[in-house]
Amino acid sequence: MSSALDRFKQHWARISVLDQANAVLSWDMETFMPEDGVHARSEQVALLTELGHRWLVSEETARCIEDAEKETAGCDYFSDEASMLRVARRAYEQKVKLPDTLVSRLARTTARANTIWINARKKADFSMFAPVLSEIIDINREQAELLGYDGHPYDALLDLHEPDLTTAETDRLFTELKQGLVPLVREITGSGTIPETGFLSQKFDTAGQERFGLRVLSDMGYDLRRGRQDRSAHPFTTSFTPYDVRITTRFDEDDLLSALFSTIHEAGHALYDQGLPVDLVNTPLCQPISLGVHESQSRLWENIVGRSRGFWKCYLPVLAEEFAGQLDGIGLETFYRAINRVTPGFIRVESDELTYNLHIFIRFEIEKELVSGTLGISDIPESWNTKYRDYLGILPPDDAQGCLQDIHWAHGAIGYFPTYTIGNILSAQLFQLAIQTVTSIPSDIEKGNFITLLGWLRNKVHRHGSRYTFSELVRSITGGKMRVGPYMAYLTEKFREIYT
Repeated sequence: MSSALDRFKQHWARISVLDQANAVLSWDMETFMPEDGVHARSEQVALLTELGHRWLVSEETARCIEDAEKETAGCDYFSDEASMLRVARRAYEQKVKLPDTLVSRLARTTARANTIWINARKKADFSMFAPVLSEIIDINREQAELLGYDGHPYDALLDLHEPDLTTAETDRLFTELKQGLVPLVREITGSGTIPETGFLSQKFDTAGQERFGLRVLSDMGYDLRRGRQDRSAHPFTTSFTPYDVRITTRFDEDDLLSALFSTIHEAGHALYDQGLPVDLVNTPLCQPISLGVHESQSRLWENIVGRSRGFWKCYLPVLAEEFAGQLDGIGLETFYRAINRVTPGFIRVESDELTYNLHIFIRFEIEKELVSGTLGISDIPESWNTKYRDYLGILPPDDAQGCLQDIHWAHGAIGYFPTYTIGNILSAQLFQLAIQTVTSIPSDIEKGNFITLLGWLRNKVHRHGSRYTFSELVRSITGGKMRVGPYMAYLTEKFREIYT
């Protein structure tokens, strides 16, 4: 007779496989599905989501967890057995609060919202998206009340993406970051130094961009036997298991850097997912800790590595060869300063590294107001534009470059945006420790050798799956808490050096 733990694993594997099948449908919806396919796809996704939820919150799940907990009561706290049951119990106790009807309604609504958002963005018309967004916000408010919270209703939604974090703690971290960041942005933008960027104002063949991006992906360690790259309206990463992790990007012949940096960003996500423990596939441990940790990986690779002088010492000659005649005479320093030019812009995913977090502050503030009901749906464009004027000194010319630019609300992901800044803060702290531990990492990057950095991340972060909480992981690596200081020191040193 199988043990209680074996019965738990078998039961949980069925839930995981169903979720994976649902994820394939969602990936197809954003890549290859014809536009009118959404009429059937929304029902397919809703049904599978409801079934997965029903299986997760069933009495059988509760019984399997309880029996396995009794059987493994003497196991070490961080053992595989104790950890997977701890993660499973948290998921069960959270999801059991949500009725099947609400879960399927959110899935059906967001599947429909995805296509509406794409069309609204094309036409730069927020009014097309507003009705379905109103439904999504209402459902998220219902979720928050059912899940429960101690402070702000936003706490319950933030907890879905970053379990260790509250709205109050996010406010505290963001306030601390603003105190150093806002003056630094003013200093840099007011320095009078303007890096040369005219050579980027050319048309760059998208096929060449794709070839170069795939070269970088391969060098970074992204395993194309267990992944693929496709195109979508908004770049994203989907992981079914560590054996199948897919990324997307978007190409623009008028913008050489957009696809490149989004490719590196998504590869950072994918490397994390491909590095999860394959021996624990279909268990609660074969998943990332949180979106903040996930974003720390993508932002580390995109910015600290991908926008570094060392990276381009290796890859500028390769890029120049790919676009023969277009980058002739452009030296490393000129290129490095150009790709790190600080220019407040409208589009978050294309913003420079220094002003990026200002975009996140804006979204965080708007989401809190939407959830609390102090901001109406129809008031979003005006609020958005006002905040862009106040934070960045610019006014979006239309909704496509304003409040319609991100897909997250169409996905129902309220509470996601703060994790980008959390990831930024953690990325600098992790990289600082990595190069202190493995001193060859900077010189290896200059040679296009990422094995040492990836190996450090695999050992310290990826291989643990969800064994730790966010704070437990940070403590295990740093011996303390996540700190804003290393991130601000990194930004200050980098941009003062460029802008002197």
